[in-house]
Amino acid sequence: MTDALGWRAKLGVIAPSTNTIVEPDFYRMTVPGVTAHFGRIHIRDQNMDGDEGMERLLEQIRAEIGAACERVLTCEPDSMVMGMSAETFWGGVEGNRQFVSQINAITGLRVATGAEACERALKLYGARRIGVVTPYQPVGDENVVRFFSEIGFDVVAIKGLKCPTAVSIAHVGEDELRAALLEVDSAEVDALVQCGTNLSMVRLADEAERWLGKPVIAINAATWWMALRDSGVTDPVYGAGRLLREH
Repeated sequence: MTDALGWRAKLGVIAPSTNTIVEPDFYRMTVPGVTAHFGRIHIRDQNMDGDEGMERLLEQIRAEIGAACERVLTCEPDSMVMGMSAETFWGGVEGNRQFVSQINAITGLRVATGAEACERALKLYGARRIGVVTPYQPVGDENVVRFFSEIGFDVVAIKGLKCPTAVSIAHVGEDELRAALLEVDSAEVDALVQCGTNLSMVRLADEAERWLGKPVIAINAATWWMALRDSGVTDPVYGAGRLLREH
């Protein structure tokens, strides 16, 4: 039997309980016949002020992610989507590989992650030198730079917004995000990448591509693009950037 609404694909999504952006972003970018179903990772201490705070937040994610996967599996999704990004960059290429293997072992399903989605998008565009915006503390930015460097990209500039709590990431407005994009952009940068699924960047990235004249990859758009295309869904999505509109 085919699901009445998700007749093309049911996507199981894992996101922190503190995240208020990725769920509405995914719903806004969906297409007919595709549905997203969220499993929440319980975050008991959302303080991420300083490197130690961010490390504690990730420890909670690691402890809770298995249960979140098991809960979302009960709706019998066709594949998994990671509605969080920091853990997908942590530990560079090997850390990402281990993370994907862990989720695959729990669920037995294909996994779309922000890190791999950004890699695919950058290679599609032929970009080599990038500017990056994150909500992270310095330790998070270090792991992002490590991942991109290990897969062959030159991080020319990175701006970490150092958000003090997991919820406060969603409070960052477009003025601050626009300033951050401009700060990491330069003539030598081929593309801009935004990490952090609780940053609201999808709409701004779509606009920024027009006034910057280069790809601006919002991680929620890239992750959703990967999940759709890996599911065989090729419909264009408008208002979320060139990636979903043209590829």
